[in-house]
Amino acid sequence: MYIVFEGVDTSGKTTQINLLKKRYEDAIITKEPGGTSAGVKIRELLLKGEVKSPLSEMFLFLADRAELIAEIIKPNTNALILSDRSFISGIAYAKSADKLELSLDEIIKINSYALDGILPDLVFLFIVNEETISKRLGAKELDAIEKRGIKYLLKVQDYMREITKKMKLKTVEIDASKSVEDIYEGIIRYIGDKEAWGNIVYD
Repeated sequence: MYIVFEGVDTSGKTTQINLLKKRYEDAIITKEPGGTSAGVKIRELLLKGEVKSPLSEMFLFLADRAELIAEIIKPNTNALILSDRSFISGIAYAKSADKLELSLDEIIKINSYALDGILPDLVFLFIVNEETISKRLGAKELDAIEKRGIKYLLKVQDYMREITKKMKLKTVEIDASKSVEDIYEGIIRYIGDKEAWGNIVYD
């Protein structure tokens, strides 16, 4: 079971994964970018802002994604895989770059080569409002992507929602302003109830 946790920076997805890995001790925990040895180096380049071209940034995400699919996801299709981010983030951030003149459909098609036919069984999409994201960003040191500002991150979030619908991914939207405990209990219920997969009801 391949489950991805999506949302913009500070939405709380990483916090939930850290809680879940204590409950599901046999689960494989990974992330994008940085889920492989090559990905760690790619992540460093991206977060330090050393890459200036939006096209170069997108292809670095693709390289990381292809490595993750080949090394982690494909060999463990029978395991529980919990991933902090996925191609959804990669496409959304790429499309949000002002200078990248590609349509959403074109970016999705390019990503399909890196995905090699592998899509998540379930997506938890953390939705954050402007007030919450402003408060959380103000309490931390910002990386290069976070420094692009709140409006940019909200634009990325809009694309994440559009991507999950366009690709017909089984998605649960989560109100990221709720308490950590409430969100955790909601996620546990969904993981245990496959009949509910695909419904957007947790808000």
